[in-house]
Amino acid sequence: MMIITYTSIMVFFITFMMIMISFVISKKSFIDREKTSPFECGFDPKSSSRMPFSLQFFLIAVIFLIFDVEIALLIPLILTIKISSFLPYYTILIVFIIILLIGLYHEWNQGAFDWAI
Repeated sequence: MMIITYTSIMVFFITFMMIMISFVISKKSFIDREKTSPFECGFDPKSSSRMPFSLQFFLIAVIFLIFDVEIALLIPLILTIKISSFLPYYTILIVFIIILLIGLYHEWNQGAFDWAI
């Protein structure tokens, strides 16, 4: 019991020391304007290096990924339809689809699918 306690204390101490050393080493002393600006053959940039990004497009992409993963979770349910008993299988399937539809309704109600220009 004492060996586990001593080992835990040593692991905690070594981890804490490594975190503190990384904080000390990673501190930047100054920020150079030239180093943070985009490089264009030694000249000042003609325009901003940051292009405006459509937040609506990003939101649609995230919603697509979420629903795509949830649909991928339905595939094992389809493949196990023959080896499952009827009532628990369909109960799980219906509850899962209802959760998907509630999420879709919520996103639609919040206006996430309204493409504003």
